[in-house]
Amino acid sequence: MQLGAAVKPAFKESKWGGISMSHRPEKLAESIKKEVSEMLRAELKDPRVGFATVTGVEVSGDLKYAKIYVSVLGAEKERELTMAALKKAQGFIRTELGRRIRMRHVPEVTFKLDESLDHGARVIQLLNEVRVKDD
Repeated sequence: MQLGAAVKPAFKESKWGGISMSHRPEKLAESIKKEVSEMLRAELKDPRVGFATVTGVEVSGDLKYAKIYVSVLGAEKERELTMAALKKAQGFIRTELGRRIRMRHVPEVTFKLDESLDHGARVIQLLNEVRVKDD
């Protein structure tokens, strides 16, 4: 490598001359996860929302979009009803996030069903079946 060759740093230089790591999307994702979890637990009164848990949040680099991953306990019909209720409540949730987090521009939120817990449970079930057959 030559001296003076361009190397893309893992950090960026701020406009004030200092060097800062950009962790803002991750911090915002954690804040959104905490606040939406609280809203689902205590404030969302829609009876279609069953036992839903926020499992993760992804925020885009420009902070304009947030994907909220939700795991829903229950049958397929209950999951569909819960996801429909969450889609209907997106505006309320976005407004509440704006009040709680104090941002100039609140990300547009979308809900995605997180089925990773179901896949994990199915893998454990299959492993247990194989172990029983081997005994």
